Amino acid sequence: MSKDIDELTALNRDYVASVQNGDVKRFDEILAQDFYCSNPDKSLVDRAGFLKQTALPVTIKNLIAEDVKIRLLGDFAIIHAQTSYWTPDGQQAHGRYTDCWARQNGRWLAVSAHVSR
Repeated sequence: MSKDIDELTALNRDYVASVQNGDVKRFDEILAQDFYCSNPDKSLVDRAGFLKQTALPVTIKNLIAEDVKIRLLGDFAIIHAQTSYWTPDGQQAHGRYTDCWARQNGRWLAVSAHVSR
């Protein structure tokens, strides 16, 4: 169990860093083929749509995940966290996310994300 928590902790750090850096390549490695994301604007995007929006220029700065809770449920895990970041106009803002991960063929892959601001 500790090994899974360590791996999910590292994947969560990669996920948040990939959002901040627009790292489409890393997302391509860690997203399941059937991944979906609920965006803050209430839109739902599939994997291809998520990768496309990730490739857009990143306008926020200093994205940090805080109060991270990892719930391991066998071959399924849920990660809840709060975020803080700076908007383009210099305001500090906060949000939350919930990411769902599933072990597929021995690897943890993100299968779902929900982001709110």
